[in-house]
Amino acid sequence: MQFENLEEIFDFAIEKEKSAREFYQNAAKEESMSGIKEMLLEFADEERKHMQMLTEMKNKGAVKGISSYKFKWIPDMKRSNYLHDLEFRPGMPYNELLMMAIKNEEKALQLYNELLAQADAQPAHELFKVLCQEEAKHKLKFETMYDDYMAEMGD
Repeated sequence: MQFENLEEIFDFAIEKEKSAREFYQNAAKEESMSGIKEMLLEFADEERKHMQMLTEMKNKGAVKGISSYKFKWIPDMKRSNYLHDLEFRPGMPYNELLMMAIKNEEKALQLYNELLAQADAQPAHELFKVLCQEEAKHKLKFETMYDDYMAEMGD
């Protein structure tokens, strides 16, 4: 993926975050179980925060408070390696919703790793590193939820 300038990179990443937010919001609208609905809305809010960070970096050249972000190792369960892409459909089973979320977060993590490698400016590099960590946390959360659900189902 090639971009002409940093602004194009930010525009692209903002659109990806917007799509992710819409996915979680739409899935929440379709969900009947309140706990799952709440969890999906929390992830939608996380994606909104990512959009805000990207927009702030694009407009101001820095993100307030980003230097105090605490990094920690996020394990990769690699569940996404064994999953295929799914398309959202209303009423899709919970396990498929989780599989779709895992794949989406995997793609977001790959995107931010690519953008991190391309970022020349230190503030952008720092932001993409933070977003890599955030997407890795999301992916791990969904993989854990998927494992827990499958264990409950006897798999």
